[in-house]
Amino acid sequence: MTDAALSMDRMYRRQRHVYDLTRKYYLLGRDRMIDGLDARPGHRVLEIGCGTGRNLIQAARRHPQALFNGIDVSREMLASADGAIVRAGMTSRIAVACADATHDNPARLWDLDGFDRIFISYTLSMIPQWRAVVRHSLAALNAGGTLHIVDFGGQEALPSWFRAGLRHWLGLFDVRPCDDLEQVLAAHAGAGLIFERPFGGYAQNAIMRR
Repeated sequence: MTDAALSMDRMYRRQRHVYDLTRKYYLLGRDRMIDGLDARPGHRVLEIGCGTGRNLIQAARRHPQALFNGIDVSREMLASADGAIVRAGMTSRIAVACADATHDNPARLWDLDGFDRIFISYTLSMIPQWRAVVRHSLAALNAGGTLHIVDFGGQEALPSWFRAGLRHWLGLFDVRPCDDLEQVLAAHAGAGLIFERPFGGYAQNAIMRR
């Protein structure tokens, strides 16, 4: 088991039981991203950093003719995801596996050529090597596929005291907003990038087409 996996398991061994109850208040924009996936019949959709499975279940309900996969480095979180998927009656449409998005090829886990949609929700800011995750995600997309990202932004339109306090609090959990996310994505996508900073820059949203 890698150091990253051990760290995430330690962090979420207890947190996973209350994760969804608490995160809904500050992980803004997740459901909007899910609504915008435009997953069509037969599409394969992957979530990187699927955690408790909350987003996968919401996405499967919102896009009932697509099939879903999720990966996470934490087996503790995947235990919660497995249980949630069973309770939601989604085992025929959602499959999850333990993998490290910085170097693993998720398509190989399910013997797939690639994915039509990949989404990443408040995960990149927890991964020091997040640029590698972006590269591997793009490589795992089928032609014409789209990568969807929502994460913490720069809070540029919010009061400085709020920004400083939020960043300090996030740092306690080893969360570091990806301040150059737009520039990194633009270097890969060119004109195929849609980038927004909603909620006064609290969040940043991206859609990139391969």
